[in-house]
Amino acid sequence: MSIHDDKALADAAIPPEEEALSLQRRSLFGLGLAGAAVGAAAGLLAAPAVAQAQTVAKSKLYTIKERGKLIVGTGSTNPPWHFQDASGKLVGMDIDLARLLAKGLFDDYEKVEFVLQGSDARIPSLVTDKVDIVVQWMTVTAGRAQQVDFTIPYYREGVGLLMLARGGKYKNYEELKAAGKDVSIGGMQNVFLEEWIHKALPGAKVDAFESPDAAMQALNARRIDASMQDQSAMRWLMQQAPGRFVDAGFGWMPNSYASAVKPGDPTWLNWVNTVYKEAMMGVDFDYFAASYKKWFGIELPIPKVGFPQEFA
Repeated sequence: MSIHDDKALADAAIPPEEEALSLQRRSLFGLGLAGAAVGAAAGLLAAPAVAQAQTVAKSKLYTIKERGKLIVGTGSTNPPWHFQDASGKLVGMDIDLARLLAKGLFDDYEKVEFVLQGSDARIPSLVTDKVDIVVQWMTVTAGRAQQVDFTIPYYREGVGLLMLARGGKYKNYEELKAAGKDVSIGGMQNVFLEEWIHKALPGAKVDAFESPDAAMQALNARRIDASMQDQSAMRWLMQQAPGRFVDAGFGWMPNSYASAVKPGDPTWLNWVNTVYKEAMMGVDFDYFAASYKKWFGIELPIPKVGFPQEFA
């Protein structure tokens, strides 16, 4: 979960009763043997083509194809995931993935409508059919998985320590840890900040700031020794200011980012998963790898040719 996302933090703390499954799914086989007998008597089993057509027609995949555009819920203020560039165009890793889905549907990266929303609107917009899919740095949790269907993950997030590349008292995580209580670590204020920092640096002094920008200003002014940031944000900042910042070399608190769809539509979910998987391992790898390089500075290894390595 992003440490820059207050709504996500609140979402993670939803009481169990509010995380309860809100939509009851009906199994195609839920009627059991007695139900099957009744269906056969009614002639349902004698018309498999009609039954199959009715099932297929219910999938959002075919609704989207008929509509002629994909509707995606996302954000606009969180680089490198979703933000507006200098020209006002919406860009970022999430945006690249949404456009890849549009390309797969219509052979046109532009046939996508973005619905800009806060983190707290991600699940409501799905279950009310305001959007077809949410592509908005959404952390996979057991609670959320009771309300939406997650795709396969496309990024493994975590937190780390961003330091100045030059002029600081410490050079890496090992030196920060060895310094104990003499180290000062900053981060955006929230109820978990001290706990999170002390997972990596038990003796460190914790300085809370009202925003990530304020923490970065403190780092630049050398009032703190390091700033705790999302790993993706750290990579983005190092991309934007080459040679100024450095990763301390230790990441912790892993969590997975995935897209989400409304529950109960395996055809739509399977199609999205197919697009994502082949972006990571197959025909669209070059597109996916270029996005990883652009937004995170990560060079992805080319998938090995031959036996599919994901099944090795």
